[in-house]
Amino acid sequence: MADRVLFIAWGAPVRGREERSLEVFNEALGICGRMQQEDRIEGFNVRLFDPNAELGGYIEMRGSAAQIAALREDEEFRRNTVDAELCVEGLRHI
Repeated sequence: MADRVLFIAWGAPVRGREERSLEVFNEALGICGRMQQEDRIEGFNVRLFDPNAELGGYIEMRGSAAQIAALREDEEFRRNTVDAELCVEGLRHI
């Protein structure tokens, strides 16, 4: 049973990196989908917002405490996070 959530939020794409930010976003969705299929997380939701000054959207990843802890240490997830930090403003994991 999912008793934890990792909330991943981001702001606007960095100017000139819009295309790459979309590629990284699609890679992130692939990672989420594979992790769910492999029962490494229980599920995830994605929300995209209309343009505003705060958030572009978020991904909510649900799982047990152990699953979320393992997710944070996963090499592919960490690499995708670094890629995202280079493409979007205000990336945060909560």
